[in-house]
Amino acid sequence: MHPPTIVAIVGAGTLGGALAHTLASHDRLDEIRLIDSAGSLAAGKALDIQQAGGVEGFRTRITSHSEVTAAAGASVIVVTGPPNAGDDEIEAEAGLRLIENLATLNRRAVLVFAGPAHRPLIERAVIEACIPRRRLIGSAPYAFESSLRAIVAVELRCAVSQVALTVLGTPPEQTVIPWSQATVRGFAIPQVVDPTRLARLRDKVGRVWPPGPYALASAATRVCEAVVDGTDRRGLCCFITLDGEWGVRRKVAAFQVELGAYGVSRVLEPVLSVQERVRLETALQKG
Repeated sequence: MHPPTIVAIVGAGTLGGALAHTLASHDRLDEIRLIDSAGSLAAGKALDIQQAGGVEGFRTRITSHSEVTAAAGASVIVVTGPPNAGDDEIEAEAGLRLIENLATLNRRAVLVFAGPAHRPLIERAVIEACIPRRRLIGSAPYAFESSLRAIVAVELRCAVSQVALTVLGTPPEQTVIPWSQATVRGFAIPQVVDPTRLARLRDKVGRVWPPGPYALASAATRVCEAVVDGTDRRGLCCFITLDGEWGVRRKVAAFQVELGAYGVSRVLEPVLSVQERVRLETALQKG
């Protein structure tokens, strides 16, 4: 028998609840542990999601807990927000203490940060808590990338699945979109979109951040499943800590990565034009 596949979600707010439901509906886990010091909040959402299984046909077990010690034994721990609040913001010192506690309770789990404001916390977890960078992944850039693809699809009147692009840098202030490599229906966007429309698309980038809770939940779900499956999932755009890439160390930025059972397997080298390379280097210095 294989060991049970368990994902622990810290925070039962809007994002935590959406993530628990999305993960459960895919029916690829044995158990999801929804953790919140407001125990009644976690219990109510866990029960509601479990009851939805009868309608949707999933068998994943949803349990609720009021103590973070429930994260012990999980393959992946997802941080969505403070345990007793309903958003994705975590006060800096309290957040670092939470991450240190989780890393001590479970020394093997990959830590996924689902909120758009978690980039500084990932950075502090590497520098101050000395947690290996491969174990720390921020999934919000993947949701951001998906939101941008949806914007492009609306502008160009095509399906979202026909748009391919990625996000680099440190959103929202220092976002780099390699438009030279972006495609729609397999064609390079700069070749099929006139400069005016392309400029309009560029102007919309800043309006899409932060992504909403359902996009964030879907992105975190993909990251969790890549880790639980234990096989490399290529090309997922995530916040990761650089360790020499682009001459930068101990700085968190969005890059495409390969993910596996131990977290980040490899940071993928982006294909960029000369201008995009300069913008990315500038973003990494400022971010």
